[in-house]
Amino acid sequence: MASVKKIRRFVETGRKGMYFSLITYKIHLIRHGRTAESSEGLYLGRTDLPLSAAGKQQLLEKASQFTYPPAQMVYTSPLQRCVQTAEILYPDRLTLPLEAFNECDFGAFTGKSFAQLKNLPDYQKWVEGGFDAAPPDGESGMGLLSRVLGGLQEVFSRMMAERLTDIAVVTHGGVIMSLLAACGFPKREMRQWVTDFGGGFTILLTPQMWMRDRAFEIYAEIPWRGVDHKFADDFGILDGTFYENN
Repeated sequence: MASVKKIRRFVETGRKGMYFSLITYKIHLIRHGRTAESSEGLYLGRTDLPLSAAGKQQLLEKASQFTYPPAQMVYTSPLQRCVQTAEILYPDRLTLPLEAFNECDFGAFTGKSFAQLKNLPDYQKWVEGGFDAAPPDGESGMGLLSRVLGGLQEVFSRMMAERLTDIAVVTHGGVIMSLLAACGFPKREMRQWVTDFGGGFTILLTPQMWMRDRAFEIYAEIPWRGVDHKFADDFGILDGTFYENN
């Protein structure tokens, strides 16, 4: 009898593992909206700036003209420009700030422009130093990527544990570019993953691909274009009732 119970438990565990391995998890990476300082060409870094009035209006217009993907939960960078963006795009969703999705720390270069920095030896050393170089008192590209990968692992683990299939992450352009260039398929250079304010990409993760290769598929650009906004709204995709009823 004991051996039969062990076999049954083994079979049930196997079924559960197969169930989770067949699920595709979607994470929607979205860049925050525009701030008043965005057009000045500054290394804003972790300067905690709010959205500008024009930035808020741009997000509202995008949300009305196009379709943002559904999300059962929203993570954000702790900076207010990301938190405010999440509140505009996902007003009825639980929002959780996560330090791992914060902007790169530009250290001594924060708040300065290229014109101010271009002739400084420390700046030239940073630009020419590659992924391991960091600004004075700042963060290297490798440090940024390591931090963001830890955040993605935390989010993905929660998705699998709670059977969440759609989560949005509102973060910064550099965070998105670094992550997609390092782990995304198709493979492209970082600069090819530049996205506009309020834009981004949906990535698809499976447990096997992530655990084995630390990789994911880059599935679609955000916001969705060519999607019938009224149909999505009527179907309950936008306000989350689709998940509550299925």
